[in-house]
Amino acid sequence: MELMVLLNALVTRLLFVLHSLIGVWRVTAVKKEPKYWLLALLNLLLCLETGLTLKFKQGRGYKWFSPAIFLYLICIVPSLWLLEIHHGTQYCGNEPGAVQVNVTNQDFNQSRDSSHGNEGTDHHIIQTAKVFVNQLSTICETVWTLALHQTFLLLLVVGRWLLPIGVEITRDQLSQLLLMFVGTAADILEFASETLDIEDVRKNYALINAILAVWTWSMLQFPLDLAVQHIGCKASASARRIPSLLLCRYSAELWNIGVSLFIQDGPFFIVRSILMGHFRIFNQMLVFFTAKNILVVTLQLYRLAVITLDFRATVLQKSRKGEVCCCPCEPYEARARATGHQENEMKEFVAFPPKEESQAPSEDH
Repeated sequence: MELMVLLNALVTRLLFVLHSLIGVWRVTAVKKEPKYWLLALLNLLLCLETGLTLKFKQGRGYKWFSPAIFLYLICIVPSLWLLEIHHGTQYCGNEPGAVQVNVTNQDFNQSRDSSHGNEGTDHHIIQTAKVFVNQLSTICETVWTLALHQTFLLLLVVGRWLLPIGVEITRDQLSQLLLMFVGTAADILEFASETLDIEDVRKNYALINAILAVWTWSMLQFPLDLAVQHIGCKASASARRIPSLLLCRYSAELWNIGVSLFIQDGPFFIVRSILMGHFRIFNQMLVFFTAKNILVVTLQLYRLAVITLDFRATVLQKSRKGEVCCCPCEPYEARARATGHQENEMKEFVAFPPKEESQAPSEDH
């Protein structure tokens, strides 16, 4: 096993565990009940996945799916749910910058003075850490929740970048996937912060749960890599079944369209439409992002129509010429089967030319 692959696999999963533990700590501090530390046991699933990946895959990833990202979602999403439901119980009188100044200047000086008489430096470090943790607990709850949302989405992108890739995905495909994740993470963060910050939404717990359910549903696209990979298909099946050939040829594009319509922009549009139509909630940003979702859904449907018409025209053109439609994502050996017989016949024709007909006997004979 390569040292760099092992290091990336372990460091990335360690970051996932530490971030999820911070989320559990915040839930315990807000709820003031130690029983919520049991949420930390979810990290055992991530530890088990780490051992299995190192043993069977030598630390590398799987095809089309990332178990580490999926288990990280399982570890951190319950904590964010509890924090959002328990939102707004602390008074936010200070700005985040002012809180940081008080922590760095005043409290650290007090901890330094209190530990000045001690000989060892370990006690000074422990006291400083305690003061730092205590002051972090006094930061406004809304600031903590927003910071966890932001670091969560950033860690999803960075973690997917650091995780070792498998043999099925290339560096070019990974770069495309990361660029897509950056835009997706920004849209998801905007959806959660913009809708949950509305005062009328905070008064309706059923509406909060519905928004969090849609937010959780949108997170399920991060463990999947289908947006940049083609699904292989057999030449015989693709030649007979038109849907199989369409899925084989445009699998990545169809997955992007499906994600936008059913996982991200479609559900976001439905939630925002309900807020404006049923609950009569209007503001400038809500109207703007609703219009943006409508535009994206319309463009995705237009893209689907273009792909379907182009594929239909290609199939009709090849059927008239009598050619076999092969999938471009298949290996060379699979694509060569459709024309193998013709090549063999050509070789036989060149190796064994046809015999000339015997000339008719002349009149002299």
